[in-house]
Amino acid sequence: MDFSKIFEKKVELDSDLSNRYIELDPNGYFIIKIDLKAKQLILEHYLNKINEEGYALDPKTNKPIKCDSKEIKACNEIFTGISAKEVGIAITEKRTDLITRIDHALYLGRELQKAEECLYKNLPYTQD
Repeated sequence: MDFSKIFEKKVELDSDLSNRYIELDPNGYFIIKIDLKAKQLILEHYLNKINEEGYALDPKTNKPIKCDSKEIKACNEIFTGISAKEVGIAITEKRTDLITRIDHALYLGRELQKAEECLYKNLPYTQD
């Protein structure tokens, strides 16, 4: 099989996997950003409430949080660094209370690596 077919299959597989149901981490979620001027990764941690169905709830209204919500929420804590490894260690070894699910930790590792690559290639980053 040639590389283009393998890559096409990988893109399709990744898209399918990105659209599956995931159980949210009860200890919160992270928003990953990059600052191209400062050459820095930014990781914001947000607290959440989760209902019986596994949906994150707005702490004020107790209603499910929509992905396209424009409401600005205050973050719990901000982590910064110049590499995915530096930020990853900060949230897994120095603050062991923020992540309770191994799938969440693996996801963050993948996304931090993508963000680092964008940072050093001077490209925009969009979190999956």
